[in-house]
Amino acid sequence: MFETSFYSKTFRASITLRARTLCAGRNEEYHWHRGRADWSTEYCDLILSIKIVDSLDEAIQHINFYGSNHTDAIVTENEATWERFFAGVNSAGVYLNASTRFADGYRYGFGAEVGISTGKLHPRGPVGLEGLVTYKYKLVGDGHTGNMYSANGGRRFTHRALD
Repeated sequence: MFETSFYSKTFRASITLRARTLCAGRNEEYHWHRGRADWSTEYCDLILSIKIVDSLDEAIQHINFYGSNHTDAIVTENEATWERFFAGVNSAGVYLNASTRFADGYRYGFGAEVGISTGKLHPRGPVGLEGLVTYKYKLVGDGHTGNMYSANGGRRFTHRALD
């Protein structure tokens, strides 16, 4: 069901898919994968590079090598799989069954976002404990998208302190 929904929405939205091999026998809409450049290119366009891997470990290795270390997501119902993904992916944000569009300072409750960092530690000068702490944000959803929480999405954020 996910596959059928994904393909129909993708093609309706005129998104270009790049793949090394045929996915689900649909070759008429694919542009052939050109090599490693596709994995490290940020297109800023409606282009999606797809790599089919043989294992979760291969997926994690690929993400950690080619990814930005900013935000990555997995879609699964298997708890052991997402726990391994959360532990293995070296990104500031790792999400389960939710859109990576949630990666935003406002959505995290920080107010206006003034910068983005994918580094781990970057303090200068005298450093106290707070300067030595880094965070990894984990979000568990159930198909949630960032659009649900937009001005027209109808849902509101509730920023509150957690005990």
